[in-house]
Amino acid sequence: MKSFILPLLAATSVLSTLSLMSPSSASAGPIRDRQVNQQARIYKGVQQDQISPLEYKKLEAREAKIAAQRRVYLKDGDLSGKEAVRLTNAQNRTSRAIYRDRHD
Repeated sequence: MKSFILPLLAATSVLSTLSLMSPSSASAGPIRDRQVNQQARIYKGVQQDQISPLEYKKLEAREAKIAAQRRVYLKDGDLSGKEAVRLTNAQNRTSRAIYRDRHD
C-alpha cells in the first residue's frame, strides 16, 4: 500500500509546488505558506500510516481545489480582502480535516 502512495504523493507534491509558484506578490504570502505547510502535514500523516489512501485522495482533492481557486483569484492581480478570507476559510476547513484524519 505504501509503495503505491509514496510515488503518487511525491508527484503530487512536486506538481502542487510548481503550480503554487506565480510571480504575484500574493504567492509569497501566508496563504501560499499555509498551503505548503498543510501539504507537509498530509505527507507526514501518510508516512506515519495515520492517513489512509482514501483519506489521502480526499485531502489532496481539497488542496487542489483551494490551489485552483487561488489561481483564479490571482488572474486579476492581487487578492482582494474577500478572496483572501474565502481562501483562509477553505484552508481552515481543510486543516481541521487533516487533524481529524490523523487522529482517528
